[in-house]
Amino acid sequence: MKTKQTDLRSWRISKVACFIAAQLVLPIEFMTDADARQTFNPELLELNGTDSAQVDLSLFDESGGQLPGRYRVDIFMNNEKVETREVDFRMQKGNDGKEHLFPCLSMEDLSRYGVLVSKFSFPVQQNSTCVDFSVIPQARSDFNFLGQQLLLSFPQTAVSSAARGWVDPVLWDEGIPALMLNYSASGSYTNNKTGDSDSDNQYVNLRPGINIGPWRLRNYTTWNRTSSSGRYGTTSSNWDTVYTYAQRNIKSLNSQLTLGDSSTSADIFDSVSFRGVQLATDDEMMPESLRGYAPVVRGIARTNAHVTIRQNGYIIYENSVSPGAFEITDMYPTGGGGDLYVTIKESDGSEQQMVVPFASLPVLQREGKAKYTLTTAVYRSYDSGVDKTPFSQGTFIYGLPAGITGYGGGQFASKYQSLALGIGKNMGGLGAVSLDMTQAWSRMKDEARENGRAFRARYSKNFVESGTNFSIAGYRYATEGYWDLEDVLETYRDDNRSALFTERRRHRAELTVNQSLWKAGGSLALSAVREDYWNTNRKMESWSLSYNNNVQSVSFSLNYTFNKNSTPNTSSGSGRTYDKDHLFALSVSVPLSTLFGEHPAYASYMLNTSKKGNTTQFVGLNGSILEDNNLSWSVMEGYGSQGEGNTGGVNADWRASHGELSGGYDYDRYSQRINYGLAGSIVAHRNGVTFGQPLGETVALVAAPGAEDVRVIGQTGVKTDWAGYALVPYASPYRKNDITLDTQTFGDDTEVPVTTSTVVPTRGAVVRAGYQTSVGHRVLMHLTQSNGKAVPFGALVTLVNGNSQQSFIVGDNGQVYLSGLPDSGELRVRWGSDPDEQCRLNYTLMEKRSGIKTLSDVCRPG
Repeated sequence: MKTKQTDLRSWRISKVACFIAAQLVLPIEFMTDADARQTFNPELLELNGTDSAQVDLSLFDESGGQLPGRYRVDIFMNNEKVETREVDFRMQKGNDGKEHLFPCLSMEDLSRYGVLVSKFSFPVQQNSTCVDFSVIPQARSDFNFLGQQLLLSFPQTAVSSAARGWVDPVLWDEGIPALMLNYSASGSYTNNKTGDSDSDNQYVNLRPGINIGPWRLRNYTTWNRTSSSGRYGTTSSNWDTVYTYAQRNIKSLNSQLTLGDSSTSADIFDSVSFRGVQLATDDEMMPESLRGYAPVVRGIARTNAHVTIRQNGYIIYENSVSPGAFEITDMYPTGGGGDLYVTIKESDGSEQQMVVPFASLPVLQREGKAKYTLTTAVYRSYDSGVDKTPFSQGTFIYGLPAGITGYGGGQFASKYQSLALGIGKNMGGLGAVSLDMTQAWSRMKDEARENGRAFRARYSKNFVESGTNFSIAGYRYATEGYWDLEDVLETYRDDNRSALFTERRRHRAELTVNQSLWKAGGSLALSAVREDYWNTNRKMESWSLSYNNNVQSVSFSLNYTFNKNSTPNTSSGSGRTYDKDHLFALSVSVPLSTLFGEHPAYASYMLNTSKKGNTTQFVGLNGSILEDNNLSWSVMEGYGSQGEGNTGGVNADWRASHGELSGGYDYDRYSQRINYGLAGSIVAHRNGVTFGQPLGETVALVAAPGAEDVRVIGQTGVKTDWAGYALVPYASPYRKNDITLDTQTFGDDTEVPVTTSTVVPTRGAVVRAGYQTSVGHRVLMHLTQSNGKAVPFGALVTLVNGNSQQSFIVGDNGQVYLSGLPDSGELRVRWGSDPDEQCRLNYTLMEKRSGIKTLSDVCRPG
């Protein structure tokens, strides 16, 4: 046996390869008869001493001719990829009377691909998994062997007409059984320079879950701890369970069944937290469904500040921000509605309060389409002292002709009943509008029974010509006797708090507008909300206006925020005191690509000013480095007027394949602070435990066994671990997701024949994106028989007892390229069914596993 290391450049080009290449470039004019049958001359194989009589090459005479067997292929239906899987191919006579490779597809397969199988009569087959679909006129299949593609072509009359983007529910993948944990931990230590006590804060967010079949069990738990030093130092900590629920899809109803803690839909009534049972339409199970409204929180921090966001009484977000305008887009809302209450705590102890409206418009439905929710539960307040009052709620939305949508619903409890009725209209170029009225009968604790009405109008329109987008424009008026369900149920509690403390809302107006200006003119964004109340005369107002633009790669923005609130006048005992604050920010960012090359970097300037405070200016640098640009960094220095002095900081965030790590240091006149954070996920599955970045609702598990440190294209920082597994943190439910491995990151001894896996997960699934990997030695082997002759061309070589079922085909002069071989093993060679047309050999390779090796060996009969 002879084994040696070689280089790809030293390969000898076989004479047969040269012959085939020459045939491919022969001009058509050289053919004397276009219909003449071309043949592969076996005599050419005698160039290297091989007896051509040993092998029948007639199969290769036809275009696309290959050996029958099982191949892993990408399946295309009328030029659209439907899936990737292994398919058995057998020889079958076509309409031309010649034998071709024909795919074995079942009736279920054809139906999944959209073929109307009920319209045709198929011949009775002994093997029902291999249907002869050639009986369908103009139906055909082509096997592109080199590209490993099965191309199916069916006439439109034989295929169902599905909506664009429709995915057959048969392809929906419920995923694998899995235990998972999403975690996020952050903290800060603040040293006060003014002599006050230092403070230490930690916040932990845990979201464990279990997936079994279609069921998803989820929990959301938070923990926060605050401590201060000094003579009067205190320490407090508490755990909060935001929700625990089990959920599964009901495919036949296009719905989700939820058992446990959740929130009702905000389409018609205000969202209410509950613990119970809910069955609701899931729009994402339908093609071209509209996506839900996602809130973006914008604000301005005067100093190094701490931002806390509450929804429905729960803290759903906490983080530190640098001075200047900020945007928060990575929250995890607790339900379909509920305003976001934002607190910005500055380093000097002052606080800003703002409200961000969060509610989705009633979705206009296509004609004939229905959307519903049914809920039976007990009321779940964030305040443990409130009674768990049973209630039921139902809503129904239906698409009528002429672009009209009718909707209505009811809420029923022993202390509260309400009925709502509304209508929506798609007015074409004028946008969409909805009008509704709600009649409520209620009785608050220790109060007389009341009734009242609420009227609401909402509007949405994207004016393409002017570039104006009204994503939310709403107005609501309630009579003095009107209460929401939550207002009433909150008064029933086990303490002595009176219902008089509950404010009765009178007017509420909200507006969110985005305006694109002329070409290169940038864009404007406006968000506003205003409320007043019957029984307290309190008024609340919040405005946010921003302008953004880019000029020759230089980006800049202007932001203005106005907050107005009123409180009772404690000095005079009557009237109200209005607290107003105006904030203005300017920011400019200049790219520094000439200095940092392929890694993005920017120089920035910011200016902040406030009616209440001073003016502060900042300069900074920020960017990202490393191979995948997954380490973000920033450095900032600033100066404030009116004695505020210097301020600055340095921060970094590393987004690795197994999690996300952040840290930084900030300082100003009042304090200096160290902040840190860690976020990630853990998924336990049947093949082990995989660590990853923070996960979204639906996840893909990359399974490429043995392929270590392979990057997933389009996923920053995501690479396979030592076992070949990785977590893709976000996948679209009920949609085709193509997950592709980066071939440039394969190891020398790693081969993956098909690098893209297509998955269609259901909501909340951990779906397996599997790849056939070949990890081991790569060998160019020269095989001879015991009689000294080379193993015939076209013989199949298979690794005995190997994990891979892949076979390799012998080429000219008994040469065969094999991959994924272990250090030692047994190979079986076959070029016919007779015993003298088969042989075996044992091999042993060097321990070093890199590069391509050459090996010559004798194949013994057996």
